[in-house]
This record gives sequence, C-alpha cells and structure tokens, in this order.
Amino acid sequence: MHDELNAAEKYKPAMIDDAANQPTKVAVIGCGGWGRNLVRTFHRLGALQAVSDIDADRANSAATEFGVPHTRGEELFRAADIHAIAIATPAESHAQVAIQALRAGKHVFVEKPMALTVEEAHAIAAEAEKARRLGMVGHLLQYHPAYLALRKAVDEGQLGRIQYIYSNRLNFGKIRRKENVFWSFAPHDISMILGLAKEMPSAVHAHGAYYLHGQLADVTTTHLEFPSGINAHIFVSWLHPMKEQRLIVVGEQSMAVFDDQKPWSSKLMLYPHRVAWQNGEPMLKSAEGQPVPLVEEEPLMRECLHFLECVRYGKMPRTDAYEGIRVLEVLTRSESALKGAPREQSHRQVGSAQIHETAIVDEGCSIGSGTKIWHFSHILSGSNIGRNCVIGQNVMIGPDVIVGDGCKIQNNVSLYKGVKLGNAVFVGPSAVFTNVNTPRADIERKSEFLETIVEDGATIGANATIVCGHRLGARSFVAAGSVVTRDVPPHALVAGVPARRIGWVSHTGERLDNSLTCPRSGRRYQLAPSGELVEITEKGQE
Repeated sequence: MHDELNAAEKYKPAMIDDAANQPTKVAVIGCGGWGRNLVRTFHRLGALQAVSDIDADRANSAATEFGVPHTRGEELFRAADIHAIAIATPAESHAQVAIQALRAGKHVFVEKPMALTVEEAHAIAAEAEKARRLGMVGHLLQYHPAYLALRKAVDEGQLGRIQYIYSNRLNFGKIRRKENVFWSFAPHDISMILGLAKEMPSAVHAHGAYYLHGQLADVTTTHLEFPSGINAHIFVSWLHPMKEQRLIVVGEQSMAVFDDQKPWSSKLMLYPHRVAWQNGEPMLKSAEGQPVPLVEEEPLMRECLHFLECVRYGKMPRTDAYEGIRVLEVLTRSESALKGAPREQSHRQVGSAQIHETAIVDEGCSIGSGTKIWHFSHILSGSNIGRNCVIGQNVMIGPDVIVGDGCKIQNNVSLYKGVKLGNAVFVGPSAVFTNVNTPRADIERKSEFLETIVEDGATIGANATIVCGHRLGARSFVAAGSVVTRDVPPHALVAGVPARRIGWVSHTGERLDNSLTCPRSGRRYQLAPSGELVEITEKGQE
C-alpha cells in the first residue's frame, strides 16, 4: 500500500522557500472527521500554521497533535502569517466562512458542497474575483490517479464516442440530518461526470426513497441527459449492505471501470467490449479486461498540494469556484426533481443541439453541441452555428452565416449573409446588421452584400446598428444605440451616432482608466505604436 509519509516527503520540495516566494501557510477551520484529514495533510506538506474549531476540545486535540496553535476564526482572518484558509465546517456555514476569509484577503479552499445554494456559490466566486484571491472547492476525486487516467483515456479517444456513464456510491451510513444522501454522497460523482461529458446536462430527473426521515432521502437515483447525446445516472444510498464506489464509462469502442474499492493494480480497468452488426443484428464481442497502470498516490495529498501550488504560483485550480457552481446547479436541479417540481421544458434534438418546438432549422445547417435555440427563431440553410451558443427568441440567422462557439444572441436580431461572428460574441436585443449600403426595395442587390466581421469576445449593445463592410475588433464594446460606420479597433469602447471611440475596455468588459489596468481582473494594458490597445504579459512584452 502507498506510504503517505513518503509521498509527503516527495512533495515537500515544491514548497521550499526561494527569493521570490514564501511557502504558503494554511489554517484549517473545522477539525471534525474530514477536517482532521485536512489538518494532517497540510501538516505533512509543511503548510499548517493554525487550526480552529467551535469545539474547543476538538481544536486543542488537533493543535496538540500537530504542534500548531488553536486560534479563533476572527484572529485567523487578521493574521498576517496565514495566507490561506481551508474550510471543513458543517456545509450550511461554508459560504459564510468562505466569504469572511476572502474579504480578509485570504485564499480559500472549501470542502464540498461549496455552499447549499447556487446563489451562495456565486457570491463566493464574485468575492474571490473582487479580492483577487483563489477560491477552490474540494472535489477530491478530481485528483485521484485513477480518475485522471480515465479522463485522459476519454480525452484521447481510447473509448470512442462516450454513450453512457453511471456511478454507484453506496454504504451503510453515515446518516446525516442536515442534508439528504444525494447532497452528502453525490457531489464527487457529479463532478467526475461533468468532467467527462464536458457539458452541463440538458435534463435532470430524480427519484428518492425516504425510510428514516420523512424529508431527507436515504436512497436516490438521478438520471442526466446531455446535449451531445450522453446519458448518465447516479445511484447513492447510505442504507446499502456493503461499501461500493464505482464509476463506469461506456464508449463505442471500449468501456472503463473505476472501482475505488479495488487494489491499485485493478482500480482502473479497460474492457474493449464492442457491439458488431451482422445481417442487421447486434452481436456482442467481449474481451478481457486490461488494467491501467497507476501511480499510487493519496488523492487528498495531491489535492492539497495542488491548492498550495495554485496559491503560490497564481495558477487556476482544477476545481475552481465555477466548478463548484456547476455541481451545485445539478444538485439543485435534482433536488427540485425529487420534490416533484414540474419537469424542465423539453426541446427536440437537431444533431446535439436543443431546438425549441417553435423554431425552424433548415436543411444544410450545422449546429454545435450544447447550443440552445429558443422560440420562433429561424436558422437558414448553409449557416454554421458553433458549440454552447444561446440563440434568443425571434432571431433570424442566414443563409450562410458563421457563428463561433459560446456566442449569445439576444431577442429580435437578424444576421444576414456576409456576417461572421467569432467566439464568445454578445449581440444585444434588437441589434441591427445591414447587408448593403444603399438598399432599395425595388432593386435586387444580393450580389452586393458586404462582409461584416465581429472578432472574438466583442460585445454589441441593445439597438446598436452595425453598417455592413466593417470589422469589430476582438473584445471591442459597442454601446447601446450606437451606429457603427467604420472599423472598431480591438478593446475599443465606441458610442454615439456615428460611433466614436470614447475609451478602452478590458477582456472582462470593464472600462479602463488612465492606468489601463482592469479593476476586475488586474490585467494591465498599454497602447502599441499602431494605436491599438495590447495586454502586457508577465515579461512586459506584447
């Protein structure tokens, strides 16, 4: 079995002090069952500075064992020698403690669930951005060597197209009275499934059984449907005769089983089973399982080390606050389904997109996975819509229009032939794109349509007019009601009739003052000799 002490010694060099950085020092708030594991792990990594718990005896016990002071939470927040707070308090207090720590200028690691509502989770993410501090959620299995190897196999196409994912997380106890079994057991499984599917579910259905408490489910089965066609289910119970922690991924070419109860030599198995078709009949072709070699490492050690490295080097954590938000959204939707809330409105599928029943998509269109097209919209032939776009109500696109990934087009917009939107473009409601400069109702001028290019990340405000034949630069911002009659440089903020540049905006859309520093993200910019705004990299180069 893996020797955790040896693992800690192996990781410690990453935390050695150097001239530019001091080792990250962490205080753990909450020294109960799981909190004590965090205390132990951060101690082995040489990062533990203090502990705190509302139960003084529990806190003193941990403080004595690991040789650090027991400090009240308010004092931890004021302590200059503490850079980060790890929170393992009861789930209902996670959001409150995390926001207090962030406001005190501390980086934050929050155990799952990150909060009990999506609104609280968004508040944590917003506070972290405002404070320019790290917010990370403890989805432990994202750091398990077996899951990382499984995700790599999926990403590299070893399993082929993913068709079905299911997980079982079963045990006899531990029963809780503040949260049902789904909130207690399923966050890890949701996190893993979302990581494999790389999209949010389009529909969530759930059924629960209540044996020990009339309001808290003891057994739940949750079914997830994804825009790409992947299906998944999660079975959790704390009234099961034996412990089971298993994740299975079924692909067209192969299947994978991650069984955390197995020894390391067989924790992750690949089964190249497949279905062959003969004379129109499916024939099952089974094959021997193949173990995937793994490095035997404690997931919690990897997770805590990842947090320390992200704090020290300014990296984005694998399980950041927005990962926590996504998991909470699925938890919340499942909770609504358990309580018998009305089923989410269904969409018909065109390819892997969701199309409202009143919308029309002509033949010869390409619609990317995850895209949603709402009421009374019309996509004309030859148009190419990217992935994860949102097309609002009464929108007309085409023919032969290109829309990149992640675009949001609000209600009552028409995109004519010649318009090309890059990725992550926002088009406000009732914005207007022209296609010829001198239109006449009685003169056919389709051969005179001019090309209009909108580059990545640009924003077009409500009721703005974009005269054809011009280019809107990346991350530019057209104010509501403006009329664009000339090219717009990247990052330019333009307004008026005709539109004139009145300032510059950052990647996040914040207007820049004379310092050319984004107040939200801290990114710094400078004017290039060409007159365009460019970001200053860490080395001070464009």
